[in-house]
Amino acid sequence: MTTSPESSGGATQSHKPACPTAEMGRWPASWEQEMQSTVNYLWHTDDLLGQGATASVYKARNKKSGELVAVKVFNTASYLRPREVQVREFEVLRKLNHQNIIKLFAVEEMGGSRQKVLVMEYCASGSLMSVLEGPENAFGLPEDEFLVVLRCVVAGMNHLRENGIVHRDIKPGNIMRLVGEEGQSIYKLTDFGAARELDDDEKFVSVYGTEEYLHPDMYERAVLRKPQQKAFGVAVDLWSIGVTLYHAATGSLPFVPFGGPRRNKEIMYRITTEKPAGAIAGTQRLENGPLEWSYTLPVTCQLSMGLQSQLVPILANILEVEQAKCWGFDQFFAETSDILQRVVVHVFSLPQAVVHHVYIHAHNTIAIFLEAVYKQTNVAPQHQEYLFEGHLCVLEPSLSAQHIAHTTASSPLTLFSMVSETPKGLAFRDPALDIPKFVPKVDLQADYNTAKGVLGAGYQALRLAQALLAGQELMLRGLHWFVNMAGVTEIQELKRAAELRSKLRTVSEAGLAEVLSRCSRNITETKMTLSNLSSELMKNRDQVHEDRSIQQIQCCLDKMYLIYKQFKKSRMRPGLGYNEEQIHKLDKVNFSHLAKRLLQVFQEERVQKYQASLVTHGKRMRVVHETRNHLRLVGCSVAACNTEAQGAQESLSKILDWLSHQLLQDRTKGAQASPPPTAPYPSPALKDLVLHMQELCKEMKVLASDLQDNNRVIEGLSRVPSAPDI
Repeated sequence: MTTSPESSGGATQSHKPACPTAEMGRWPASWEQEMQSTVNYLWHTDDLLGQGATASVYKARNKKSGELVAVKVFNTASYLRPREVQVREFEVLRKLNHQNIIKLFAVEEMGGSRQKVLVMEYCASGSLMSVLEGPENAFGLPEDEFLVVLRCVVAGMNHLRENGIVHRDIKPGNIMRLVGEEGQSIYKLTDFGAARELDDDEKFVSVYGTEEYLHPDMYERAVLRKPQQKAFGVAVDLWSIGVTLYHAATGSLPFVPFGGPRRNKEIMYRITTEKPAGAIAGTQRLENGPLEWSYTLPVTCQLSMGLQSQLVPILANILEVEQAKCWGFDQFFAETSDILQRVVVHVFSLPQAVVHHVYIHAHNTIAIFLEAVYKQTNVAPQHQEYLFEGHLCVLEPSLSAQHIAHTTASSPLTLFSMVSETPKGLAFRDPALDIPKFVPKVDLQADYNTAKGVLGAGYQALRLAQALLAGQELMLRGLHWFVNMAGVTEIQELKRAAELRSKLRTVSEAGLAEVLSRCSRNITETKMTLSNLSSELMKNRDQVHEDRSIQQIQCCLDKMYLIYKQFKKSRMRPGLGYNEEQIHKLDKVNFSHLAKRLLQVFQEERVQKYQASLVTHGKRMRVVHETRNHLRLVGCSVAACNTEAQGAQESLSKILDWLSHQLLQDRTKGAQASPPPTAPYPSPALKDLVLHMQELCKEMKVLASDLQDNNRVIEGLSRVPSAPDI
């Protein structure tokens, strides 16, 4: 059984300079003794990439072209296995051909020993394990990189299943990383020493794998050495994939007993077998303490809640110890493909001051998108209003989601809700809680581990500081856009109100004029409020742009990383001389001071300012909501004026029709018309009266039309106005 963290078909580059090819000159004598070769390839034994129970992997070169490859050299123990087991890896690799499976170039033999050598694709960027061991990934991969890992692992495993192959040793150390021509990560499955052909309904009884990633049934027999007659199926790979994906998402293993998996094997087995349905992680924090279960990913995870909501059910169903309850590969591929086929829409909720990642299919309707936003924000679709890059947008529910603009984390849709709430902001765990302490004495391995842990927390603080600063900017920018949108039509509104008052005085409608006069004053006050708020927001945005806390944290990290690299180098030595030890002690002191300074900047310059900005943002949002409610009342007053003006217009029209009829009778019959009903003007000759009434009727029509326009404008001020679809 493989127990080393790395036993892969390729790994990180060696620190030693590349060996020259044979054609470039003679090898140094000291190197010739350590060089090994086959007919077409050669390598130096110091260029070790990985080592397992039955083989070692080295970085090698083609003798003619100088091309870098990885060679897997089998040791004596490997030849003690049955012949069919020895050749199984060759046969499996020859059968496979996929971009997410390591390529087999040739099978050769070493000169004198006749040892078999697999010549494979070389991945200069190491394994997924080496990526996760970087301090910057101490709390898991960024969301974009995790999705690349998921896509590559799913594609590679799908190719294995199409060819009826079970891997039996899936882990981060057996997933190699290659950087593509465009700088993108490409992950490849490697190390097929334990692989064999197995159909979905077939079983096997032999045990392979690595402890932390091993299915509990296999763990019981291989690690605890307990006799049992269970046979295993292809589902064992799914368990290993579940542990690997959790590790990639969080930077930690899902099942951790007190003292660690390798030191407390019985509790490790208990955690995996007693895990409740739906739980995706289990921990024992105290010696002989209770087991604690987690049903969600930790808050330190970099994955968005939108992705987590899709991923957690998959983890829960493949990390299922009972094979009858565990998903099969068909369902696993269906559910993971569903995630990978979705597109992400970034939405910044102004009421909550939180960025949301909404995963939807491009063929979904916008109505489905609005419901997905509701699930994450609790803002009902009918209360959702959107801006994008300062422009208004209306999302028509019946249209395809493809009509939604392309968004990014820095350029999201800005969501405004008609329902007021207190902004909660970004939820996070204080990195200071995850910082270990140096031991007083000089312990090279312990000092390295501590420095790595502190540096990991420092990188987490940097990411959080960047997220807090970005959130502060999005709060100010989004609210500034919204306030400006609300103020676009204010001047036009005031002008219309003045014209309406003049017309109403002309027609002696003093009551309506007074109402509109009050509306005009209200709108003027609203304009002042919004103008002051806009100026305040611009001033705060300038202050955010001038913030230098990110640069200060980065500077501390750069200095800490140099000390960490020295500690990493020193841990491989048996000991230090006196002077070196004194320097090492000073480095520990400096490292601690830098970490303290980093946390101080994070807390005082970022966290405190962010929390203050949340309070201010909440107050401003309340002002905006109060303003909108006030404008709704103004709109009701104007609507009442509109109804009254329309009634007056209808009355005047009837009077005009009656007078016109009487005038026609005078002309045809010469008869004296009966006195008309009382009108707003004195009664001169009937002809003059009709002309006055026609002019009055025209004015009332214009008045009614203007009042309707006026009402629509005020309604627009009390909510985000309509705009073309985006």
